[in-house]
Amino acid sequence: MEAIQRQKKRKASEETKPPKPMDLETSTTVKPMEKQKKRKAMDKERRLHAAPKPPPSKDDAVELKTTEPPAAAAAASSSSGGALLLPEFHVGVFKDLASGDAAVREAAVEALATELMEVQRAYEGLENKELVEGGGVKLEAEKDDGLNDCAPSLRYALRRLIRGVSSSRECARQGFALGLTILVSTIRSIKVDSLLKLIVDFLEVTSSMKGQEQRDHLLGRLFAYGALGRSGRLAEEWISDRNTPRIKEFTSLLIALASKKRYLQEPAVSVILDLIEKLPQEALLTHVLEAPGLHEWFEGAIEIGNPDALLLALKIGEKVSVDSARFGKLLPDPFVPNKLFSADHLSSLANSLKESTFCQPRIHNVWPVLVNILLPDRVLQAEDALTISNSLKKHKKNRKSSSSDEDIAKNFQCFCEVIIEGSLLPSSHDRKHLAFDVLLLLLPRLPASYIPICLSYKVVQCMIDVLPTMDAWLKKIVQNFIKTLSEWVRDDDVRRVSVIMALQKHSNGRFDCITRTKTVKDLMADFRTESGCMLFIQNLLNMFVDESHASDEPSDQSITTDDNSEIGSIEDKDSVAMGNSDFLKTWIVESLPCILKNLKLEPEAKFRVQKEILKFLAVQGLFTASLGTEVTSFELQEKFRWPKAATSSALCRMCIEQLQLLLANSQKGEGPRGLPNRLESNDLGSYFMRFLSTLCNIPSISLFRPLDTEEENTLKKLQAMETSLSKEERNCGLSSEANRLHALRYLLIQLLLQMLLRPKEFLVAVSELIICCKKAFPVFDLVDSCGEDNLDGDDAPAVMDVLVDTLLSLLPQSSAPMRTAIEQVFKYFCVDITDDGLLRMLRVIRKNLKPARHQDADSEDIDDDEDEDFLNIEEDEVIDRAETGETGDSDEQTDESEADSEADSEAVDGVGEVAMEIPDASDESDGGMDDDAMFRMDTYLARIFKERKNLAGGDTAHQQLMLFKLRVLSLLEIYLHENPGKCVVLKLAAMQKVPLIFIKYVLNFFNVSFLMLSFWFFGSGS
Repeated sequence: MEAIQRQKKRKASEETKPPKPMDLETSTTVKPMEKQKKRKAMDKERRLHAAPKPPPSKDDAVELKTTEPPAAAAAASSSSGGALLLPEFHVGVFKDLASGDAAVREAAVEALATELMEVQRAYEGLENKELVEGGGVKLEAEKDDGLNDCAPSLRYALRRLIRGVSSSRECARQGFALGLTILVSTIRSIKVDSLLKLIVDFLEVTSSMKGQEQRDHLLGRLFAYGALGRSGRLAEEWISDRNTPRIKEFTSLLIALASKKRYLQEPAVSVILDLIEKLPQEALLTHVLEAPGLHEWFEGAIEIGNPDALLLALKIGEKVSVDSARFGKLLPDPFVPNKLFSADHLSSLANSLKESTFCQPRIHNVWPVLVNILLPDRVLQAEDALTISNSLKKHKKNRKSSSSDEDIAKNFQCFCEVIIEGSLLPSSHDRKHLAFDVLLLLLPRLPASYIPICLSYKVVQCMIDVLPTMDAWLKKIVQNFIKTLSEWVRDDDVRRVSVIMALQKHSNGRFDCITRTKTVKDLMADFRTESGCMLFIQNLLNMFVDESHASDEPSDQSITTDDNSEIGSIEDKDSVAMGNSDFLKTWIVESLPCILKNLKLEPEAKFRVQKEILKFLAVQGLFTASLGTEVTSFELQEKFRWPKAATSSALCRMCIEQLQLLLANSQKGEGPRGLPNRLESNDLGSYFMRFLSTLCNIPSISLFRPLDTEEENTLKKLQAMETSLSKEERNCGLSSEANRLHALRYLLIQLLLQMLLRPKEFLVAVSELIICCKKAFPVFDLVDSCGEDNLDGDDAPAVMDVLVDTLLSLLPQSSAPMRTAIEQVFKYFCVDITDDGLLRMLRVIRKNLKPARHQDADSEDIDDDEDEDFLNIEEDEVIDRAETGETGDSDEQTDESEADSEADSEAVDGVGEVAMEIPDASDESDGGMDDDAMFRMDTYLARIFKERKNLAGGDTAHQQLMLFKLRVLSLLEIYLHENPGKCVVLKLAAMQKVPLIFIKYVLNFFNVSFLMLSFWFFGSGS
């Protein structure tokens, strides 16, 4: 019973006794058998202390006095005698090494290194180290590990750290590897060979291991080797002993580790690269390259596709000059960029580069190395500066680039063709993804002149195939690429121009249309400088006249698409596959005026840009060269070019229409007239007429279509009249007469272009307008004065009446720029308009194709009598043209054409319905229409224009008449704005029985209530 009680007391005392510092960690991790062994060792230690000790000898006492630290002796608890000589080491720091917080890990590593360095210094100061090692507790250091010069605590920590790098708990690998790196780099007592042996012993991978255990040991080895490589001890080993075998052994171990698993390959090579950066060239040649297994690894890289072997070979080849045969076939002999990026050698490396997709979404380290060799830093800024300066020198050969620059361009083109287009794009989705990642990697170093090579036909086609589809796997990748590309060109017009031209060239000018994006539109809207606009216009001209721009390559769906990448519409596919250059030329012509849309420049700079656009459109739309494709004008000191193939008539018409639009926009944007001496310099219309006259006088240049004698004479009269008006305008200075002359000049210019577009259709109108100009400004002395007699008699109509008739005759079939010119002329002449002129305009509004359903016969006879004179002019020259326009006989239309125009007819008829809702003129007419009905006209007008835009060629006679009425209404609106105090138009409208919808529309300009108007016109009997 007493023995049992003593055993219980002993166990209780052991439980209450604080554990030793070194046992804190082992008490929770060691196995039960180990606990039992340690308990027996502790019992044996206590028995030894309980036995009587002989007094120490004199020598021993002296030694203890000189070596024992006072602080350690005072602070030491009951322990073995040797433990009193060493500082205390807290094993709790190992817990913080696995923390997810980097700051906590770094603090734990610092505490670990500080304490162990103090322990090691104290241990090295002992003369009789057996006093420490001879104790009962040796902390797992009984084995012969080669760390005999290390303190027991340090030996334990090293073992613990090596085991810790194999743990998958939180950030244990990072923390324990960092601690191992610091200890090995700061404590020189740790031998490299012993550490390598411990790594192999503790992290051994056997065939019985599977799954997570095997992966933990392999990753543990990788982190342990990485810690040793980054510590710098291997470089110190070579400095102290140049025949050391440790570097070869270390390299061989890493190569063997890289061969075990694919995911170990890249980090293992990264550790070797860290070592290479610390070693001199001699050590690379005699130790790293001589490591066992390395040459065989290089030899098999080409066959199996090993991007990491290629990366290691490239880095070593950059650092030292060595025979390329030592790298197998990875590097050419000699190792120079021209050889490396040759087509044959790149083809041999293609398999290795394709295998680099295993690390996605991160890009493999071999690609930045290749990009650095392919595009050195020196080719960037100087090349771009030279590009823009040479591009703005028109038709001059660029300065010859050096052979080195030519080699770089050749290497880059070969790289894009073989690797990007030939290897990655035709392969899997992952490799297409890699292709766009590589292109993004190239962008920061890419000169603007290399953009056409980078954005090649196959690259653009891949984007075209992917973007239209909602569920395409690569859509987000391509969208990110385009976004980055747009940001890259943001402040560089040279890059912007190159990107726009590449995208449109390989999509036949329809990139935005096919991809359903606004990429090109947004890029074009960001031009802010005159030099950028000029460069863009010059590139557009080069593309227009260059017949080789059309892409003849077929759209290979097997190369650029996947199962989820069908293009949106069949029409878009066919249009791209057609390879028709007219699509691209159409985009070029339509893009020119768009350059000015968002451009904010000084007037002089903007005028220079307008002149360049005008010359492009005039040369390509109005003229052709009879001899060759180039003509030089000595007067203008400029060379003009045309495509080898004749420009189609449709493109010529489009150029003329865009030219009209350019002139109309210029007239709108002029604002107030400038100083007299500046009128000529910034007048785009005047410049156009001089330019036209100059080119017409060159024998080898002719108009795009032949003119008959009547047209030619009319054209000469028109040019002469415009010249006379221009001279008079300069003489008038700042006055209302100058505004009238300016408006007439632009109307004549628009008529000149319309004459070329529509043969003989506007000859009468031009002749009448010329007569009006002569009568309105009699100071002109022209040789040919035929036709003036019509206005010289006593019964001749007033000049303003003839002018109104001429303007009305131009309205039905006029284009938007022509209507702008007509409205400007009417604006400045409407002050002098007569009542007869207003009546003619109002009768157009009243005119109907069919008689009203409830019309009195008497009133009809009266109207016919009143309108007899006007209708002889109006119906023959204006209304009949609207009735018969393009549709011919409206009574003979087929059911199909009626179906096509059904929506348009409903919209136009809706205007009539609104008018029908208003009762006949009476005292009670104000109650038949509320305010909502009055504004219903705007909705119907919007529907008219929307449906007319969607239905091409579906106009009926009724619709054309309605549009003609709306255009006349716009002129009356101008009259009301310019003459706010004249209400005669209201009286005339009432006399002509114009629908009250028009009268109420007019009230907006006079702020008169409908009730007052009704009383005024009808209640008073007026």
